[in-house]
Amino acid sequence: MLQFTLGFSSCPNDTYIFDALVNHRLPSPYAFLPKIHDVEVLNKMAAKAELDVSKASVHAFFHLTQEYQLLDSGAALGRGCGPLWIGKNTTAPKGGKVALPGAWTTANLLFQLSQAGDFEPVQMTFDRIIPAILNGEVDSGVIIHESRFTYQTQGLNCYQDLGDWWEKSSGLPIPLGGILVRRSLPKVDQKQIEALIAQSILFADRHPEAGREFIKAHSQELADEVIDQHIGLYVNQSSKSLGEEGRRAVTGLYQRALEKGLVEKVEEKELFC
Repeated sequence: MLQFTLGFSSCPNDTYIFDALVNHRLPSPYAFLPKIHDVEVLNKMAAKAELDVSKASVHAFFHLTQEYQLLDSGAALGRGCGPLWIGKNTTAPKGGKVALPGAWTTANLLFQLSQAGDFEPVQMTFDRIIPAILNGEVDSGVIIHESRFTYQTQGLNCYQDLGDWWEKSSGLPIPLGGILVRRSLPKVDQKQIEALIAQSILFADRHPEAGREFIKAHSQELADEVIDQHIGLYVNQSSKSLGEEGRRAVTGLYQRALEKGLVEKVEEKELFC
């Protein structure tokens, strides 16, 4: 049986998507060796070509197109699900230290595209951002994952919904993350893995409690309502298939980043599997 390394994050939407696949709830011709890390760690592992299949930020994908293609299934893409720029004050700062969840995250790219102030980026894992704001280590921060559902309970304010900014300026959904597959894998295996991920999502939708223990074992937030909100927001029809609009969203974000000089022009290659 062929074995592939499979990278995904500990956030509820990823563990929901991949539970059935890695915990043998589906028939599969492959064995998957899970590598569960923060998304920026996964981005860096993919940059070293250490993973056969992996969740990665769409921003990171723009730097990795020589080695990887984007699968049609498993993406985090939609509307009303973007990163939030937050802080303690009621008005947005014009500069200062801003905590970001990784240089290659889509959150970082969106902040660079939307803000023109004199900011000093401070990169850290997403779970450290709210504490860093509260203790004054940074002046503001961009939050992702479960944090977007809990920041208000800690007295913090939202300065800008970066996903909303993207949607209004582009008319497209925000492509946050996707599943990358090595270009070197045979096309038949790429397409089979793509189909298995879609099947894993369908299994989770039909049996939502089957993977609850797996999800809670890795989640930063253990409250069921927060976990359910997270899954409901980030796992949607686009997760089952990017579709034409999803592909346009990915290429549209790439073109915007290229115009701003934030990514390099890549060779003309088929981006999508």
